[in-house]
Amino acid sequence: MIVNGVQAGSDHPSLEKRGKKGHIDTMSDRFKTRTTPWIIGVVALGLLGAGAAWYGLSRTGSQVAASGECQAAAAVTDQLKPLAKGELAAVGVSAPKSPPTIAFNGPDGKPMSLADFGGKTVLVNLWATWCVPCRQEMPALDKLQAELGGKDFEVVAVNVDTRNPDKPKAWLQENGIRNLAYYADPGGKLLQTLQRSGHVVGLPTTFMVHASGCEIALLKGPAEWASPDAFTFVRTALGRT
Repeated sequence: MIVNGVQAGSDHPSLEKRGKKGHIDTMSDRFKTRTTPWIIGVVALGLLGAGAAWYGLSRTGSQVAASGECQAAAAVTDQLKPLAKGELAAVGVSAPKSPPTIAFNGPDGKPMSLADFGGKTVLVNLWATWCVPCRQEMPALDKLQAELGGKDFEVVAVNVDTRNPDKPKAWLQENGIRNLAYYADPGGKLLQTLQRSGHVVGLPTTFMVHASGCEIALLKGPAEWASPDAFTFVRTALGRT
């Protein structure tokens, strides 16, 4: 998405500077330092995307969940709705639906999509090194993966930096993030797709896709993913209660 020659999702200097500035304490004690940087990210991405053209989202083949499969996930959303509270109060639990068709690079650098996680519930998180609240919640996402990751669940944290591809990997190593596999979209297309679908207004953005292939929850902003509230939410989604 382009305004004045600047592509949304690129590591534009103005975005990097905004992501590193100080901020006002406005949220719960654990997340007071996150609110303003995230709001800045919302404004930045919104301005950069203001002049973008609209493209229809194509959904084909195995990436589109059949209506019957989404109906099968309805019982899960009914259980999750009352659990969107406390540290996850901002999570929106919706009726199961087909997620946007997205693509990104896997740990081996090869293209992949949500269809590659068939049969597994995934928590997709978009983050960037220039996004302060993104960096702040990465340790919690790492812990969530360590505690609950397995054959039926994975935290899929997708980095959207578009410059200096070695920087995100180095940051993860320097900050002890050991349990998350490295997914990335250095081309910036994923961020644009999710802006057009309404999933992204700023970073971080996180959404959950049920094992059936249907999207069941969306959060626009940060959360404490290593909290009891988050563990209960994810365990319920996995039927581990």
